[in-house]
Amino acid sequence: MTTRSLATLAVLLCLIVGSAGGAAAQAPTRRYIDPKTPEGTGSPFSGAVMVGNTLYLSGQLGAGANNKPETAELEATAVLNNVKALLAKADMTMDDLVTVTIFTSNTADYAAFNTVYRTYFTKEFPARAFIGAGPLLFGARFEVQGVAVKR
Repeated sequence: MTTRSLATLAVLLCLIVGSAGGAAAQAPTRRYIDPKTPEGTGSPFSGAVMVGNTLYLSGQLGAGANNKPETAELEATAVLNNVKALLAKADMTMDDLVTVTIFTSNTADYAAFNTVYRTYFTKEFPARAFIGAGPLLFGARFEVQGVAVKR
């Protein structure tokens, strides 16, 4: 190789490395679903945060301070409807979930939860954990948290 060829090659390598480094340094965009800020009132967390094409969902309950469904199945339906509605606000579906964590106040409700849970998906189930967590807010049986990536 000539000196000129080596110089040209060096310039090309610098351009390639420089443009790759610039792209990597650019932060992905964020979008907040049901955003909350320190100036507001209510719970100190947003419903979900979209970073790139990944949605991080805050824990959802199926019971409230004045609303506790009578059965585990009804509460599972309520909490999963809340998750589904949050996903819809990000133009996603339950099938976009890649991981789900279910916290429960009573692991004996595992079968009841699963009976309802199965009906919310049309494709492969996401990775999942079902964790006995002790008492939950508002006396809830379940809290569901997840991460979704648009298919």
